Amino acid sequence: HVQLVESGGGSVQAGGSLTLSCAASGYIYTCMRWFRQAPGKEREGVASINRRDGTTYYTDSVKGRFTISRDNAKNTAYLQMNSLKPEDTAMYYCAASRGYCIAPFGNADYWGQGTQVTVS
Repeated sequence: HVQLVESGGGSVQAGGSLTLSCAASGYIYTCMRWFRQAPGKEREGVASINRRDGTTYYTDSVKGRFTISRDNAKNTAYLQMNSLKPEDTAMYYCAASRGYCIAPFGNADYWGQGTQVTVS
């Protein structure tokens, strides 16, 4: 049974920080991505990381503010979000795939349930 369980969302003031976690069970991913979707907007690939070599990719709007990382021993990926802006407000989802990621966006085999991030 494959599960991706996100945690760490919440409400924060602009300029603040949050760290999201995505714990995978029953599945060893190759690539983990973080997506977000704000009300009325399309889903956006935010960041991705390859489990094997740790290569990372970011969408332009979060470069320099967000950092994706992973802990292979825990089969967990993280998204450290600093200098948060109101436009970062969205539901954040982690998504895992067997394919090697070469961009912050792409297909996924499994999705988490989402965690809300609200920046005021």
